[in-house]
Amino acid sequence: MTLRIGVVGTGAIGREHIKRVTNTLSGGKIVAVTDVNQESAQQAVEQFELDANVYPDDKTLVAAENVDAVFVTSWGPAHEQTVLAAIEAGKYVFCEKPLATTAEGSMRIVEAEMKHGKRLVQVGFMRRYDRGYVQLKAAIDNHFIGEPLMIHAAHRNPTVDEKYSTEMAVVDTLIHEIDVLHWLVNDDYKTVQAVFPKRTKNALEHLQDPQIFIIETNSGIAITVEVFVNCKYGYDIQCEVVGEEGIVKLPEPESISFRKDATLGTNILMDWKQRFIDAYDTELQDFMDSIKKTGEPNGPTSWDGYIAAVTADACVKAQQTGEKELVTLQEKPAFYSEKTVCKTV
Repeated sequence: MTLRIGVVGTGAIGREHIKRVTNTLSGGKIVAVTDVNQESAQQAVEQFELDANVYPDDKTLVAAENVDAVFVTSWGPAHEQTVLAAIEAGKYVFCEKPLATTAEGSMRIVEAEMKHGKRLVQVGFMRRYDRGYVQLKAAIDNHFIGEPLMIHAAHRNPTVDEKYSTEMAVVDTLIHEIDVLHWLVNDDYKTVQAVFPKRTKNALEHLQDPQIFIIETNSGIAITVEVFVNCKYGYDIQCEVVGEEGIVKLPEPESISFRKDATLGTNILMDWKQRFIDAYDTELQDFMDSIKKTGEPNGPTSWDGYIAAVTADACVKAQQTGEKELVTLQEKPAFYSEKTVCKTV
């Protein structure tokens, strides 16, 4: 069985996924594309030599009889509409983050999926498929370091464009840590707080950079996450889990060591796409494989998307107030119990 896929949004990430399905992965075929910029959609068909139809909008693509699954890789505020349409049509959905731009929107998707009665949606939190994070998860689950007490994490970019805002440090950047750290310790968040350290001279006037977020889980795990998006030196993702009996750290990306010009060193990545290229491949392959094997996607759920949205809202509020803010989740539906991916890579 070949999963017939329609892609909504043919920008950078949409084309990356088209390339993966077409040239690297197995079990899927791109049969339909659409974009608000119809020229972009047509260019994607030509670039990858697709045997695919170009549709005028997401609704007509979702309704197409030859589309089994939909990749939602459009502008974030458009995600909710497309995901809801796909659920109503009974189509599988792989949705890049965010699932929706508000907690209320995410809950509407959760409710629609439960009403349908079957899991259809996977959210694109690719870090759960990264080999390093999978090893951290295994160490924690196997009590290798005892109970986790603290987590120290960092998300650093060399630079960002002028459209990047202080709030985007949460909704575009921290959002990945919000999901993957929740998954690592399997513990809901209780409170969040934002701290603004001394501002770097490399940030534009409208942007507070760096930022530190302090997150407390229900069991009392203390998490600190540094978001520094003008660090200049490279794209650097760090995570250290401190347990009762030891410490585990996210391994560095593979790189040759060199001796040159009186220096012993290793290269540092500058591009996020290269850092998580294998994770992107693995998550999409798992999406297709699990649908064939079980009839449902196996990855991060709509409920995970809801948790991320609620936590992000609290973090943005904490940016504005400077106070510790509560993370208030609705009770987890039984529909999503035992549905969280723990992928072995």
